[in-house]
Amino acid sequence: MDIALINIICLILLLLGIIGTVLPILPGLVLSLCGLLIYKFGTDSDLSMIYIWIFGILTAISAVLNYVIPAKTNRKYGGTRWGSIGSIIGTIIGMFFPPIGFLIGMFAGVFVGELLHDSKDMDKALKSTKGALIGFIYGTGFSLVVGVAMFLVVLLDMLNII
Repeated sequence: MDIALINIICLILLLLGIIGTVLPILPGLVLSLCGLLIYKFGTDSDLSMIYIWIFGILTAISAVLNYVIPAKTNRKYGGTRWGSIGSIIGTIIGMFFPPIGFLIGMFAGVFVGELLHDSKDMDKALKSTKGALIGFIYGTGFSLVVGVAMFLVVLLDMLNII
């Protein structure tokens, strides 16, 4: 296959990966990592393997953080274990309703979990849900930064800058 075509495919995958860090319908960093791997092994690139290892590890960390951070920040904002469990259950159920079902499921799960714990404290349930939202923003921000970094590394390597 022509190297220019492979480079275009890599850049498209990297851009889709960046979009996927924000839009949950796409597998985000997994697409970006695929673009990076295709670039490294499908072209005559001299890109160092250290980039592959670093971005592979950061992708794995991001996958874990996207589930852990919202549950942890919900607790920081006064949430209970009920809210954390609700967050996880809501996220899993929401995955069956793309494109934003997992997000709605996560927030609804936190809110319902907190209300199941204490049905009289709506304020606490809302604060806990706010914590989950802040955690989601942190996790998404981390993924976005990693995705943009992958794109820049490949682009700079294509231009022979690094």
